[in-house]
Amino acid sequence: MARTDPAAEVDSYLIDAIRRIAPVGVTDSAGDGKRLLALFDAQAGSRQVDLAARDLGRRGLGYYSIGSAGHESNAAVAAALRPTDPALLHYRSGAFYVERASQVPGQHPLRDMLHGIVASVDDPISGGRHKVFGNADLSVIPQTSTIASHLPRSVGLAFALGRAYQLGVRPEWPADSVVVCSFGDASANHSTAVGAINAALHANYQGAPMPLLLVCEDNEIGISVPTPRDWIERTYAERDGLAYFAADGADPVGCLEAATKAAEWVRERRSPAFLHLRTIRLMGHAGSDVESAYRAPAEITGDYGRDPLLGTARALVATGTSTPAEVIDLYESKRSEVAELTAAVLRSRRLTSTAEVMATIATTSTEAIARRVSEISTEVDGTPLTVAQSINRALADELAYDDRVVVFGEDVGRKGGVYGVTRGLRKAFGARRVFDTLLDEQSVLGTALGSGLAGLLPVPEIQYLAYLHNASDQLRGEASTLSFFSNGRYRNPMVIRIAGYAYQKGFGGHFHNDNGIAALRDIPGLVIASPSRPDDAASMMHTCLAAAAVDGRVCVFLEPIALYHTKDLYADDDGRWLAAYPDPGDPSTQVPLGRARTYGDGTDLTIVTFGNGVRMSMRAARRLSERGVSARVVDLRWLAPLPVEDLMEAAAATGRVLVADETRRTGGVSEQVTTALVDSGFAGRVARVASEDSFVPLGDATRHVLLDEDTIVRAATDLIAR
Repeated sequence: MARTDPAAEVDSYLIDAIRRIAPVGVTDSAGDGKRLLALFDAQAGSRQVDLAARDLGRRGLGYYSIGSAGHESNAAVAAALRPTDPALLHYRSGAFYVERASQVPGQHPLRDMLHGIVASVDDPISGGRHKVFGNADLSVIPQTSTIASHLPRSVGLAFALGRAYQLGVRPEWPADSVVVCSFGDASANHSTAVGAINAALHANYQGAPMPLLLVCEDNEIGISVPTPRDWIERTYAERDGLAYFAADGADPVGCLEAATKAAEWVRERRSPAFLHLRTIRLMGHAGSDVESAYRAPAEITGDYGRDPLLGTARALVATGTSTPAEVIDLYESKRSEVAELTAAVLRSRRLTSTAEVMATIATTSTEAIARRVSEISTEVDGTPLTVAQSINRALADELAYDDRVVVFGEDVGRKGGVYGVTRGLRKAFGARRVFDTLLDEQSVLGTALGSGLAGLLPVPEIQYLAYLHNASDQLRGEASTLSFFSNGRYRNPMVIRIAGYAYQKGFGGHFHNDNGIAALRDIPGLVIASPSRPDDAASMMHTCLAAAAVDGRVCVFLEPIALYHTKDLYADDDGRWLAAYPDPGDPSTQVPLGRARTYGDGTDLTIVTFGNGVRMSMRAARRLSERGVSARVVDLRWLAPLPVEDLMEAAAATGRVLVADETRRTGGVSEQVTTALVDSGFAGRVARVASEDSFVPLGDATRHVLLDEDTIVRAATDLIAR
């Protein structure tokens, strides 16, 4: 066959093949015919949208052409489920989406998908920000994943559904729901997928309900790299604790039967199942993909006979439901419908301003956050506490105040945390609310992502900052994008506790002393809290949980390990790093997002710092005062949103700013602070000191690369002398 436009070739082959179907005696019941007609309707609609997307792309009017052609057998999965079963879908799920929409009155799935393709604000889920399959009315939660990064969230949601109902929280989905998650065969090899599936089996092995239907749509190729034949079956068919079902996408009746059995298994047993759909990929990976560059012509055209639409057409004829001509008429009617819809969609509005694009990244309801904090009841007795004790007390108050709060992570339960920060919480609030997880940061954050969707208020712990990087995409690609790509309909409320920074003596080296936070600072909408003092640690924890509860904010709570148990500031036994627990009901003790704290009223110099740098800078300021230099110290407290207003006020008061940054010189916080000063028009003198561009070594070698008090004093003296 001569090579032409791939889309036109696939389209014409299908029509010709349907026309050549030879009628046979009726082989099945009329009931199957009705189901097959519904499947074909969904499959044909999805295919015509794919063809329209290709055409729109060629005309420069469409922006997304990773189509579903060849994967339309996933319509059978939608048919086997309820429209109230939460679905986190692979990007080739057009037929699933159309079939599910047919189960809910008033839906317009073809129009929805076309709005997404042309980036129209009328896209029902993203509002023109991205082409995703999503619709709250259909329980389809939008995913941007191409490498299975949505699997940990799916596992977390399946886990959290049962946990939420146990805690008296009612998610938006029924208690007997099945969470369905689909992905490709290439993505199944990604460590994220492997870890997520292991986490599902690990939880279920311990008796936790795990109503998760994993759907692997196996087209035997990842862009251009083939998946070994039978690899998926060999890997998952005999996995302990994982029920395995399989079907050929070209056999619609077989797909319906396998999907129905798999869904029933999960719903009844509350245990995970793996549905292996053998599919094909038609028209290449995406509109820009030249498939003939890496596949032989015979290999490409050999797939045409396995087209799921052709399989359904054959079944329609075999059951006596339709003639070949009638099937073609159905297919062409969808082409006409999509053409008409496309013309209308092209007249729709697009996003027109920066503010409109960014409107759903983050919201800060300052007054509502303050109200929630003030509602927390506690006993305040004035007992001096350390940072670790204050965080523990704040978590206990939050657990007592809000039944939705759950605290979890490696070692946080029985042990009470490596540093004792969560000690006693499991005993006080029970294992349903304070629990240990397996050692996998992606799964920890996936549990948080799913818990937030289920209506809980998760407080996961990442044991050390260096370990976060194993799972950073769960923050960047999943948590922080959900509100943006769902137009605010779905949110990921959470407060991620991370023990971080350096200066921890006698233990660990780099992986237990890490000051690399650049990967966090450029994530849009992410709140980064960095408390130093015990009272701030408690108040900022309350603020973060309130921001998560009220506005669905994703918050990272960076806890300085070296200050967890620090008691003294200037001299041994002075107890000046301790502080009484603040009363949340007292407005004067609350710490709003993006507000700094200033120590002293010096007029010669402003030292701007955070974390461990606060204690070093306060000690440095005392030494400077002995030399006649009057300095004030500004604790940023929030690294995002940066307290620019307070920063500028303190800078203007002295005209000289020294930024003392314990993170690295390159990519560290001081770059952000000095840029903010310049951008805001500060005309005074600015200098910065930071740790070296080095990993943190072990033992005394740290003094060669980390910021210290002496360096701050020397830099301050030089700045004053200019």
